[in-house]
Amino acid sequence: MRELSEQELVRREKLARISNPYPERYEVNYDLFSASKLDDGVTGVRVAGRIVLMRKMGKMSFLTIADIQGKIQVSVKLDMIGEEAYQDFKSNYDLGDFIGVEGEVFTTHTGEKTVRASSITFLGKALKPLPEKFHGVEDVETIYRERYLDLIMNDDSKRKFLFRSQFIREIRNYLDEHGYIEIETPILNNKPSGATAKPFVTHHNALDIDLYLRIAPETYLKRAIVGGFTKVFEIARCFRNEGIDATHLQDFTMIEGYCAYYNYKDNMKFLREMLQSIIMKLFGTLTVMIGDHEVDLSGEWECVSFRDLILRYSDIDIHQYNTKELLLTKIQEDQIQIDSETPLEDLGYGNLVDQLYKKVARPHLINPIFLIEHPISLSPLARANDENPEVTDRFQLIINGAEIINAYSELVDPQEQEKRLLEQAELKSLGDEEAMPMDYDYISAMECGMPPISGWGMGIDRVVQLLTDSANIKDVVLFPLMRPLSINREDSV
Repeated sequence: MRELSEQELVRREKLARISNPYPERYEVNYDLFSASKLDDGVTGVRVAGRIVLMRKMGKMSFLTIADIQGKIQVSVKLDMIGEEAYQDFKSNYDLGDFIGVEGEVFTTHTGEKTVRASSITFLGKALKPLPEKFHGVEDVETIYRERYLDLIMNDDSKRKFLFRSQFIREIRNYLDEHGYIEIETPILNNKPSGATAKPFVTHHNALDIDLYLRIAPETYLKRAIVGGFTKVFEIARCFRNEGIDATHLQDFTMIEGYCAYYNYKDNMKFLREMLQSIIMKLFGTLTVMIGDHEVDLSGEWECVSFRDLILRYSDIDIHQYNTKELLLTKIQEDQIQIDSETPLEDLGYGNLVDQLYKKVARPHLINPIFLIEHPISLSPLARANDENPEVTDRFQLIINGAEIINAYSELVDPQEQEKRLLEQAELKSLGDEEAMPMDYDYISAMECGMPPISGWGMGIDRVVQLLTDSANIKDVVLFPLMRPLSINREDSV
């Protein structure tokens, strides 16, 4: 049994003195944010929230109640609520408790919008004390493991998660206004397809088969295009069994969208206009401070090839070093230190080019830039360029060194797709864990006929991290996965 602190014991004693500490409901007629905007003199206001600040005095006390979106001050006077209720309040109410308040709105001489309580109702006891208000919650481990405390105490965290919800809502609204239909696709897949990434494996007991948590919804969204959808999207939880760092999580939220009859250049324009519209709506400007950099999101965005971008920051021409062996030798000769979970010797040519770009070029990119002409082996689901079949009609949007969007003209030729997936399967058998497996079910769907398509994917966590200038991607994920503590309640008797 866990040993209780002195404060926790005191709070449990107070709980025992409250006649109904956990009532089933309380009828409110304003949320706290709306109540804080009311004119003075409005009566019959009923609000509820958590006590986050309290000054108990003789015959009159002040407290502040809050929720995720707002807060308001409450004045509690003995002669307004009665002596019994006032003494109960002073004796048994603590910081962290939930209460309901009915009363009249007024503004104090210090300019604080306040509800003058005619009655207060106890709605829920906090058995643990809140962290000390002045410092809030500062320990990173506590912030990620006990996000509820972070949200209670830290206004900056509240703003970030409200922004995240607003951003997702605006994306949905924009896509809806442009004729896109939202659908759902499977999380459990027979094949880990849709991207080059290492999957999570699980087992389905009833069917007695191994399955994979999806790494992307791509191939199922394109199956929907085969079925007759022309504009489709999904906001999808995806899973990639890869490393953790400040911009990567293994389980993350992304949005993918597909449009029949578009090519990748159509999506460059569409997505630039979408992001500019949403950011202007949320920020009121297209110039955003990210860290020490002023990022200009206005106007047209630069477009540059993989080859030219790598040449800009190194002396390696990937058209000259156009095989895995040549490129790996050059990287080693130039003593470029590349960190990769998969040994460089086991990577295919495309993934090796990608690792080189991430090392030498990506950290230098600040303003938005479209990166194009990816090696074909890096893009097994993308359409080959008509003029240069060694590269694909693909782009990535990079802002402040972060990859925000990945998009391309889709490969819709089932025979070519089968050929490329066989090449990927060969790479996988040779040790490239990020290579894609053969997926004949998807090939079968393609053989029913596909129109020209362009699709795109955007990491919601990554772009919210960018726009809120957060140091770690976990700062914008409400409940990030954490390693279990070595000692927890299940371990004790």
